[in-house]
Amino acid sequence: MDTPKSKKLDIVIPAYRMHSQSFLNVLNGISEEDAVKRIDGKTNHILWMAGNFLNVRYWLAGVLGLPDEDPNNELFFQGKALDENFKYPGLEELKKNFHAVSPKVYQKLLETSDEELEEKFAVGMNIPFVPETKLNFTGMCISREDYLCGQIGLMRKILGYPGMTYDTDENLKY
Repeated sequence: MDTPKSKKLDIVIPAYRMHSQSFLNVLNGISEEDAVKRIDGKTNHILWMAGNFLNVRYWLAGVLGLPDEDPNNELFFQGKALDENFKYPGLEELKKNFHAVSPKVYQKLLETSDEELEEKFAVGMNIPFVPETKLNFTGMCISREDYLCGQIGLMRKILGYPGMTYDTDENLKY
């Protein structure tokens, strides 16, 4: 395993890598047609969830000082509500963008210092017991990714797909 500069990220680094594996696994085999299905018009569709997952990675990239911007930011930023009138990017486009930004964020996480992680970052959630720092924002991103993979996993089952596997690709280093 890669060793982060900051010991504060010892838990984040393996979680980030596992979420990369889970993101690809949970989308594995999903058709573009099924990716836009909603349940009783009440749920987000898989495409929106995958786009929001990716948007979280781009948001983290920006907070950590990387110049990468989500080409679909206007569709997903801060969990913007699904709008059936929008044309969302397909799964293949999202996966391509995922592979472009994820290794950069991973490398940046490895290089980030304690001082950078303790920098104030206004999340705007106003939770009294969560100081708004880059470290806590990183943790919130990891939590959101976990949540979204779980939601997509549930949608897989509802749509008749087998459950997500926990297979790992040793070549995926981010």
